[in-house]
Amino acid sequence: MAALTTIGFDADDTLWQNERFFRLTQDRLADLLKDYAAPAHLEERLLAAERRNVGHYGFGIKGFTLSMIETAIEVTEGKVPAPVIAELIAAGQDMLRHPIELLPHARAAVEALAGRYRVVLITKGDLLDQERKLAQSGLGDLFDGVEIVSNKTAPVYAEIFARHGDGAGRAMMVGNSLRSDVIPALEAGGWGVFVPHHLTWALEHDEAPVGHPRFRELPDLGALPGFLDLI
Repeated sequence: MAALTTIGFDADDTLWQNERFFRLTQDRLADLLKDYAAPAHLEERLLAAERRNVGHYGFGIKGFTLSMIETAIEVTEGKVPAPVIAELIAAGQDMLRHPIELLPHARAAVEALAGRYRVVLITKGDLLDQERKLAQSGLGDLFDGVEIVSNKTAPVYAEIFARHGDGAGRAMMVGNSLRSDVIPALEAGGWGVFVPHHLTWALEHDEAPVGHPRFRELPDLGALPGFLDLI
């Protein structure tokens, strides 16, 4: 087996907290609309709106905010008060200003691999917001490359790992999303390492490719350097 030369890291909920702030904002939405819909029903309607809209708005806070507004209009049958819309816009703006909180072992893992491999950040979402989070994380100087993409697919990984390394066959992608980080990286011919996060957006769930020779699940990023020493 050819030696690995390139390691890709996901950002949100792999290196730093992200989904937690979405959940807190959903709680805020539920409180604002408690007179119109039960929390469970509202959650279903919001997820349906996100699923419809992700192809139009992409991933990230701005699309989420628009989906919240759309959901509020739907569940109130067009009667949502203007102050509620203003509150939802303010909630989205609060998310865009929220300080970055690194996850355990994130800095140590990236530092341990930088210099030994080409280390690339591969994330999707709003360009300005992802750039802000990377700058605030203090990890930017550790990466040999940063790729902010609209979606993560096998062709996207193949192209990135060809530009930043020796191709997908000698690359590994590390992240908390089976659907975005692991499965398409495997389809491209690379390794896919799943590091679960206790909060993961429903649209990022998928079946684990158990039995695939290049798939591994690790308990946290602290286990990554040792795992790389073994393969």
